Amino acid sequence: MDFLDTLITSLIYISLCFILFLIGKGVFRLFHRDVEVHKELVEHDNVAFAIAHVGYFIGILLAIGSAVVGPSHGLVQDIIDITIYGLLSILLLNISLIINDKIILRKLSIRAEISGKQNIAVGVAEAGIAVATGLILMGSVSGEGGSVLTALAFWVMGQIILIATALFYNVITNYDVNEHLQKANVAVGVAYAGALVAIANLIRFGLMGEFETWQENLSNVGLEIGVGLVFLPVVRVVADKLLLPGQNLTDELVNQEKPNLGAAFVEAFAYIGGSVLITWSI
Repeated sequence: MDFLDTLITSLIYISLCFILFLIGKGVFRLFHRDVEVHKELVEHDNVAFAIAHVGYFIGILLAIGSAVVGPSHGLVQDIIDITIYGLLSILLLNISLIINDKIILRKLSIRAEISGKQNIAVGVAEAGIAVATGLILMGSVSGEGGSVLTALAFWVMGQIILIATALFYNVITNYDVNEHLQKANVAVGVAYAGALVAIANLIRFGLMGEFETWQENLSNVGLEIGVGLVFLPVVRVVADKLLLPGQNLTDELVNQEKPNLGAAFVEAFAYIGGSVLITWSI
């Protein structure tokens, strides 16, 4: 009987998440009324749009997951919590994407680059931003002891940190990321997306957990910010010296006729793998 109850409860949760996922799909169309998803994917075979759209779906999955993970408070209360926080996360994800496009990718017209030019580099960067935002929402919404107010506060905080880190990345790379994305440099897009996802994973870790006091939780986030700011340049040096011995990452990505996509994947892996190891170790 216990197994049957567990199975029924699980099916209810999965069905609710599926409904939220469909709502997330509809909200995307509401926020992007000028985008014809079917045409982009099927008629235009737009790989750039497909990558960006899959990134959005991953972000939605993480956002919805943020409302599901954690201890149960009873079926009825769980359904209420998942619905409220799931809908909130979907809304915040779409708002975040608009904000991030205006600031992080401020030199680009995202619609023109992805739908018009089918710029895969921008599609990859946009996907990275969506996944990073989903991770931040997972940290903001999940956990015990908080409320809608704390979730909103942590979301704002996470967004500020992500934007600051994205701008900081431009400093440590010694090249203009937006400029090379506009040039359809996919290697730069991959490395950039990896860096954003890695930092967002650290932010997620700092925001997650039981809410105690603002001071304690802000201290945890502050620690992750400090780790992240040190983490990016250190990992880039490690990838440069150890993973690509005898080569210079900047040269491989932007200073040769054909950007080295393999080197970009190595750099992206170094960022994401390093962030995972840090969250395991702290």
